[in-house]
Amino acid sequence: MNIAVAGTGYVGLSLACLLARHNSVHAVDVIPEKVEMLNRGVSPIKDTEIERVLASGELDLVATLDAKSAYRGADYVIIATPTNYDDEHGSFDTSSIEAVLDILAEISSDASVVIKSTIPVGYTEQIAKRYPSLRILFSPEFLREGRALYDNLHPSRIIVSAPNLDDEVTVASAHTFAELLAEGADEPKDSIPTLVMRSAEAEAVKLFANTYLALRVSYFNELDTYAEMRGLSSENIIRGVCLDPRIGEGYNNPSFGYGGYCLPKDTKQLLANFKNVPQNLIRAIVESNATRKEHIARQIEARNPSCVGIYRLTMKEGSDNFRASSIFGVISHLLADGIKVVIFEPMSKKEAYKGCPITKDLDAFKAQCDVIVANRADDALADCMDKVYTRDLWHTS
Repeated sequence: MNIAVAGTGYVGLSLACLLARHNSVHAVDVIPEKVEMLNRGVSPIKDTEIERVLASGELDLVATLDAKSAYRGADYVIIATPTNYDDEHGSFDTSSIEAVLDILAEISSDASVVIKSTIPVGYTEQIAKRYPSLRILFSPEFLREGRALYDNLHPSRIIVSAPNLDDEVTVASAHTFAELLAEGADEPKDSIPTLVMRSAEAEAVKLFANTYLALRVSYFNELDTYAEMRGLSSENIIRGVCLDPRIGEGYNNPSFGYGGYCLPKDTKQLLANFKNVPQNLIRAIVESNATRKEHIARQIEARNPSCVGIYRLTMKEGSDNFRASSIFGVISHLLADGIKVVIFEPMSKKEAYKGCPITKDLDAFKAQCDVIVANRADDALADCMDKVYTRDLWHTS
């Protein structure tokens, strides 16, 4: 089939690579440098599998800035554009999706349109009424940063949805898209759980799944806060708790809070969708993350530092993602209390953040700071561990 993908972030690019194994794919972006890199077989994002398949030259994949040309003649148009959470309006900013839909309506596209961006519950049904000439579906993604293509090659489940399950043509398009995703995977088709449902239900699946993950992160962070304040071993408590097979060992390593592309915005959106619906837990998850960052700042300040060093802004090892990183909340608390802060981040293109200098000189950074804050421990700090403050329990050399 001919497939166009709007957006070449983790979601869009991983899907483009997956589908280009068996289909002709055009990847659309608005940044010339990204398009040029992709056409040279170079990934603009850090993802081992994406880097490997792009370099192999085995994909039927072309990147372009020309959206109309890519969308004309496409059987499917996948929208994987950013939908950041707008705190002022209390909802995702879906303008990037609508910009693509405007183009598709303008060229009278007869493609099936699949929204892969994360959206509020009820959005697909609403937008389908606004664009009655378009066949619009929604398919939630369940991808990890840095392992996006791997997770598409080995999917935990495939979910595709339609606004109206009585519309046979749209439902048939949903089933076909699910088959395309399964065809590109490395798992046997009949082993991949596949669901077709109403779009509002699929939108809820995405938000509830990520909010549960945020809940789990927050739960073990609050366990760690309790242990730290009471002089107990977080590691011993967590190991004992997680030996219960009903609980398991996932998402149990304490951190400075959840962050990244999805969890902060998805939890806020789900909370917004709970308007006029009784709840206590969803709000508590959002508020718990803020409380954790404040607690971390207070523990750092208890060491009476003259200069606090922030070791990396990225969320995790091997990542190039700074978005909504939990460390930013910690930095804000430290600055509000008049603490001097210096940041070591070799991947930053900026020289400062909120007046805090950013350095790429690790040795000078270590010498300058009397407390070094690391969300995740690193062997590079082994020679100054007496200065390091981290809640990372599972780091091994």
